[in-house]
Amino acid sequence: MPHLELTHPRPEITVVTLNRPDKLNALSHELVEELHAAIDDIAASDECRVVVLTGAGRGFCSGLDLTDLDSPRAGSDLEFPRSGMRWQERIADLTARIHLLRQPVIAAVNGPAYGGGLGIAAACDIRLASTSARFCTQFIKLGLGGCDIGVSYTLPRIIGAGPAFDMILTARVVDAEEALRLGLVTRLSEDSGLLEDALAIAETLCGYGEFGLESTKQVLWANLEAPSLEAALHVENRSQILASTGGTVARFSEEFRRRQR
Repeated sequence: MPHLELTHPRPEITVVTLNRPDKLNALSHELVEELHAAIDDIAASDECRVVVLTGAGRGFCSGLDLTDLDSPRAGSDLEFPRSGMRWQERIADLTARIHLLRQPVIAAVNGPAYGGGLGIAAACDIRLASTSARFCTQFIKLGLGGCDIGVSYTLPRIIGAGPAFDMILTARVVDAEEALRLGLVTRLSEDSGLLEDALAIAETLCGYGEFGLESTKQVLWANLEAPSLEAALHVENRSQILASTGGTVARFSEEFRRRQR
């Protein structure tokens, strides 16, 4: 049985569902590899324009599956330092690859997003949560460093340094209401309506120009690291000129005027 399910409500939208509900979608070796393969396919697709990432059952992702016997962590002490580093990098690379997808990625967080699950959600561009969602960094509770799978980079940029330090150092559980107040998620939904709400956002995004949508995501992330307003404006200006070629602006302007009549 596959540990990942891909569906297409319409050709331009790909719903990626982590599918280990009996384990709260914990990251096994198989699930990690299937997710890498799915990202490969999405990155190469000219049809997919928006991705929705969610979990099957009552959880989003509970983090690394510590009972997975196929994981390099289950190997001998002699093998572990080298194999463990490769496995660590393989898992962590998921967050980088999700973050770098040209398509916007919407996380529909249904239940616990712990450890690696929080890292994956934080790598997405938009996060919605069900009222039953819970968030926790978790790593430090396991005797590890609190910074893992990108959270030391993503969380401070999403919620600010102070709240991020609090979450990472204490590894306390943040419920959906607090996540909304912190800005970790931007919208809450009832459990039964979460995916529908995420798909509604995806439909909205699909209504915009292809280059404009992709470049907007790229410029937003690039300008988080901009050294100055001047540098940020340079990236914006170049993107706008590129987007204005080929009649795209005229077509969307006419459509906008038609809707206003």
